[in-house]
Amino acid sequence: MKTLDFDFIIIGSGLAGLVAAYHAADHGSVALISKSELDVSNSYHAQGGIAVAIDKDDHPENHFQDTLIAGRGLCDHDAVDILVREGQECIQEIISCGMEFDRDENGELFLGLEGGHTHRRILHAGGDATGKMMTSFMLKKVLEKKNISTFEYTAAVRILVHEGHCYGVQALQFMSGENILFKGRATVMATGGLSRLYTRSTNPHTATGDGVALAWRAGVQMADMEFIQFHPSALSLPGEDAFLVSEAVRGEGARLLDVNGERFMEGVHPMAELAPRDVVAAAIFRQMKKTDSSYVYLSLKHLDADYIRSRFQSIDAHLSRLGIDMTQDLIPVAPAAHYMVGGILTDLWGQTNLPGLYACGEVASTGVMGANRLASNSLLECLVYGKRAIEKARRNLQETKETETPAPIFLNKETDEEFLSVKNELADLMNSHVGILRNHEGLISAFEEVNKISLRYNAPSNDYNRHKIKNLIDICRLIINSALLRKESRGGHIREDHPEEVAEQAKHIIQQLGKEIQYEPVRIKK
Repeated sequence: MKTLDFDFIIIGSGLAGLVAAYHAADHGSVALISKSELDVSNSYHAQGGIAVAIDKDDHPENHFQDTLIAGRGLCDHDAVDILVREGQECIQEIISCGMEFDRDENGELFLGLEGGHTHRRILHAGGDATGKMMTSFMLKKVLEKKNISTFEYTAAVRILVHEGHCYGVQALQFMSGENILFKGRATVMATGGLSRLYTRSTNPHTATGDGVALAWRAGVQMADMEFIQFHPSALSLPGEDAFLVSEAVRGEGARLLDVNGERFMEGVHPMAELAPRDVVAAAIFRQMKKTDSSYVYLSLKHLDADYIRSRFQSIDAHLSRLGIDMTQDLIPVAPAAHYMVGGILTDLWGQTNLPGLYACGEVASTGVMGANRLASNSLLECLVYGKRAIEKARRNLQETKETETPAPIFLNKETDEEFLSVKNELADLMNSHVGILRNHEGLISAFEEVNKISLRYNAPSNDYNRHKIKNLIDICRLIINSALLRKESRGGHIREDHPEEVAEQAKHIIQQLGKEIQYEPVRIKK
């Protein structure tokens, strides 16, 4: 088994991973590992934008308060304060490096509005292609750094732990089938989300939560795994993927109508269509059940057609290919799994409870998102906490040690269909019982079914497909277990049998392999 030594190992090439690699390159050699192409990530597909309080009529305190309100009492105040204040510096830094955001006719930065925000503070690039533009920009910057080595089509399969410290990862190179040990003095997990665990998801097919499963198995603490954010408006057409129709569309005035043409959000929340995502997604789901339909409509007929086509060029082009004119036709949409709010528990510098291992981006639970992510805070978190993780890691670089060579993992085409079958079985379970609306009976049923599937895969195996199945099983259990423990409705976790928020339950649920459940209080700003 080949061994490669680096100072920093970054796993994942979304915006958080690219930011971490970029800053790490100033302090040593870097391996950037991606299980697909470097430009395949949730960040790349992000349409909405990046939130930052830079308007003269705005202030970080406003952004702070909006984030707390959306987070439903579960945001850690110190983490949010860092996000909104250091976010301003990070935006100025990336602009000074050459990143171009959209500007108005006067040359001023164009600021959009999205759900949950009280001020126009959403920066965009390329209209509705912000994620693509930002990740492409950072990837270009990363590739210019001579001491960053990139490894595409290479999947991390095991975190290397010796005497309670992380010393890198074992990875499988898909093209050659070769196993590689990446030894590092600091390892950063930036593996993104897990929403492809669900039948309907806005995420690329790579978003299956690998980083969560690997960290869990290595004894790393997980926080708030019950909170899965469902994006309210994903295209709902037979045979088509759940293509995201950005929240920014509603920010520009689009209305939600049920299948009978009735507008329904005005009676649900004072901000109507611009209510926080958890509110809108749940309202759409209930309206679908009420009207016995599998979708609702987005209507932009009342808006300026030329402006809409110019503002949302990517969405317009995609819908046009499907025969939909977004300025004249009703767009059928339904909620789809979109974002993992919880994840690997870190401190304010991305440090996990395993020395030598850091996490940033969607895979991390920094305390910023609470029970529901405020729109367009995710790209900002990548910039701020990707940089902070390296700031701490570079000060705590550890000496690598010789460790036992782990068993190799092998590719086996013969089990490809088996993996897809089990993945779909689990996805249907999660959609049916651990989706937008949950209850005790459904959660218990899902847990029992997951355990039955697990029994089929108890035997040790070096087959990569079976390794992935075990990952999915572990992640499903983490989400279901946390959802059973939280006997209230809060943010992205809605219990039909416990419909109210319970003040005493405003605590983080922490899970760790082989340990008792822990409950951590929210850190409040004094």
